[in-house]
Amino acid sequence: MPPITLSAAQIERVRSGTELIAKGIGVIGLINVQFAIANDVLYVLEANPRASRTVPFVSKALGITLAKAASLVMVGRTIAELKAQGHLPKVDGTHIPAGSAISVKEAVLPFKRFATKDGRFVDSLLGPEMRSTGEVMGIDVDFPTAFAKSQAAAGSALPTSGTIFISVADRDKPQVLLPVRRLQQLGYKILATEGTASILERHGIAVESVRKASSPGLEPSIVDLITDGKVDVVVNTPSGSSARKDGYEIRAATTAADKAIFTTIAQLSAAIGSFERVIAGPFEVRSLQEHAKDRAEKLG
Repeated sequence: MPPITLSAAQIERVRSGTELIAKGIGVIGLINVQFAIANDVLYVLEANPRASRTVPFVSKALGITLAKAASLVMVGRTIAELKAQGHLPKVDGTHIPAGSAISVKEAVLPFKRFATKDGRFVDSLLGPEMRSTGEVMGIDVDFPTAFAKSQAAAGSALPTSGTIFISVADRDKPQVLLPVRRLQQLGYKILATEGTASILERHGIAVESVRKASSPGLEPSIVDLITDGKVDVVVNTPSGSSARKDGYEIRAATTAADKAIFTTIAQLSAAIGSFERVIAGPFEVRSLQEHAKDRAEKLG
């Protein structure tokens, strides 16, 4: 936050849609609306006339005590009064000053809290019904740094060097080429399963092929390498029944090893700038109050 992939026109549609829903329901206070945009069509997934766990995140990101402001509105105060008293800024959150800090919210998921009878962890592949046990936040002047901070806070810090394993579904192979090429340019060693390695080699990317856990052979499988601490980051997008079983073994081993894992190409692409940032050196640390003061000054 603010959104880095939405245009000003799309943000205005979200804002307008939220206002219409709130007025239609008759909400006085907070409302939680979940939107999705696909093919430039704005969809409303759900609308709940209550607060959500996003409220503390937004409050910190914008330097606004939203819960307090909403409570005052519910007991009869007006927005104009809250602005005059300093509880709310003079303009709402759609007005984003140039150079505003970027905030990234990352879910902390409970994969390691659940294990099978043989001691293996549950699959870390995300779905629409996943529920996190907590959330962390990264904030800085740009998205790559904020994203890197969020990963570190969630317990899966991006490494400054090491080995990255790639195994993606056929549908993702064309999209993975540019991110992997950039990772190699940054100095990371690339491992891949046979199918993915073949595609990467054809595009001039140096890669070492490794055996799947389900494939016969005497050399260590990728699961063995992850378990032995020889892999630092895993990129795995599963597909098909046998690939899904292999993917489960890979993701379970990665979770047990506390290594960073990406299960979509969108995740990996977003993280490329963050790899560059962690290599560049240590993060600068500033307080939320300092970020809020900068934002207030820019808003005038």
